[in-house]
Amino acid sequence: MDLSHETDRRELRAHLGGLYAGRPVLIGPGVLAGFASAARMVREADASAVLILATTRGAGPVPDEEWVSVEAPARATVTEELRDHDRLLRALPMSVVERIEAFDPERRGVWCTTPFISTDEPVLGRPVTGGRPARFEAVEDKLLAEEIWCAAEVEHAPSRVVPADLAALDEASDELGGDVVWSGDTREGFNGGGNYVRWVATAAERAAAYDFFAAHCDRVRVLPFLEGVPCSVHGMVLPDGTAAFRPVEIAILRNAGERAFTYGGLSSYWDPPEVDRAAMRDAVRRVGEHLRAAYGYAGAFGIDGVLTADGFRPTELNARISAGLASVAAAVDRDLFTLVQANLIAGRDPGVTVAELETALPVMDRVRTGRPVAVSEGRSLHVTDSYPLAWDGQRFTRTDEETGNVLAIGDTPTGFFAKVDPCAALHPGERLAPLNAALYAFLDVEYDAGFGPVSPAPSVRH
Repeated sequence: MDLSHETDRRELRAHLGGLYAGRPVLIGPGVLAGFASAARMVREADASAVLILATTRGAGPVPDEEWVSVEAPARATVTEELRDHDRLLRALPMSVVERIEAFDPERRGVWCTTPFISTDEPVLGRPVTGGRPARFEAVEDKLLAEEIWCAAEVEHAPSRVVPADLAALDEASDELGGDVVWSGDTREGFNGGGNYVRWVATAAERAAAYDFFAAHCDRVRVLPFLEGVPCSVHGMVLPDGTAAFRPVEIAILRNAGERAFTYGGLSSYWDPPEVDRAAMRDAVRRVGEHLRAAYGYAGAFGIDGVLTADGFRPTELNARISAGLASVAAAVDRDLFTLVQANLIAGRDPGVTVAELETALPVMDRVRTGRPVAVSEGRSLHVTDSYPLAWDGQRFTRTDEETGNVLAIGDTPTGFFAKVDPCAALHPGERLAPLNAALYAFLDVEYDAGFGPVSPAPSVRH
C-alpha cells in the first residue's frame, strides 16, 4: 500500500469507514463550522444519517447537515470550553435528547466527537468514537513529561516538579536559572492552549503566577525558558510499531513587556535542519513505544517543544490528534488519518502498517499546510465575516481584490476566533510566526481586539 496514491487511500478509507457505514452518526458537541470535515467524512463513509450538536456557529463555512443547538456556558478560557464537551454530552437537555431519539429511534447510531470526550462509557446507549480513554488523556499531564522523556531516552531540558507553594517555586526557579516557565497539573482536568502556563522571571511575576497556581493546582512543573522556534512532531502507535511524521512550526508569539505567550497557528512550511528533523522523528518512535509498553497506548500523539541552539528539546506530550498532526494530515488526506485514529481507539484493525502509513511522508513534505490563527478569550466581537486581505511583506490590510489570503472571523463560547485561510502569503521554507504576528496587529487595528504588540520567537539553530 502506498498512500501517495489516491487509489490506495480510497481502499483504506473504505475499510476504515466501516466504523460508520450504514449507521446514524451524531457529531459533537462543539462549534458548528469546526465540524464541516467530520460531517463530510462520515457521509463519505456511508453513514445513513448525520445530526450535529452545535454550541455556536463559529468562523468559516458550516456543514449542510441537520443540526441542533446545545447551549454551552460562557467560559473564560479554551481549556474550560473543551472540558465542557464531555459534561455537555452526558447532561443534555431533554429537548435535545428527544431530538436524538427521534433521529435514531432504533439506537443503532454512533457518536463522532472531539478528542476531549471519554470513550470509556457510551452516551445515551450509543458508543463514542473520536474521543479517547481516560487513561490516555492522563498522560497529557505536563508533570509526567520528564518521566516519559527519561524512560524513552529522549534528550530534554532539566525540570523540577514542586508543590504549589511560593517558597518551593522560588527555590526551583532559582535553581534553574531564574528565567523559567511554570506549568500546572491536571487537578481540575485537562488543560491546554497555554492557560496553565506562565513565563516568569521577576519576583512580581512569580507572585502573580503563584496566585493562579495556588487556586487551581496542587503541583507545578518548573522548566527553564527555552529560546528558539516552538515546534512539534507527531506519530501514531499502530499494532506493528510507531509511525513518525514531519515537524511542524507552532506560532507561539511573545509579548515581552508582559512576559506572556500568545498562541497562533501551525505550519509545515518551515523546515528544521535535517539532523534535527531526524532527531525529532526518532524521539517520536521512542516515545510511542514507551507509551505502548507503559500505558497500553494506541493511536496518535504529538510532542511539543523548542528547536534551541542545541537542538530539539521537548516540553509536553499531547495524547490525541492535535492541531499539528491534523495540519500535516491535511496535505495527504485528513479524513483518512482521522479514521485511522477512530479505528485504533475503537480497537478495530486499522488495516495499515507503520511502513505503509509513512508512505504519506513525501506528500506531507511536498504539499505544505499552514495558516495564521488568532484566538481571543474573554472578548466577543459579535461579528461573523469573511473577506480578502492584502499582504505587503510586513502587514495585512483589508482589500476588495482577490489575493489568495482570506480572513474568516466569528465568535466562540470563550471569545472569538479568526484565521487567514487560504494564506497565499506563506511559502515553503518560511516561518508562519511573522505572518501570525501581523494577523494579531491587523485585528487590533480593524476590530480594536486588544491583543497588544506581539513578536515571533527567533531562530537560533544554525
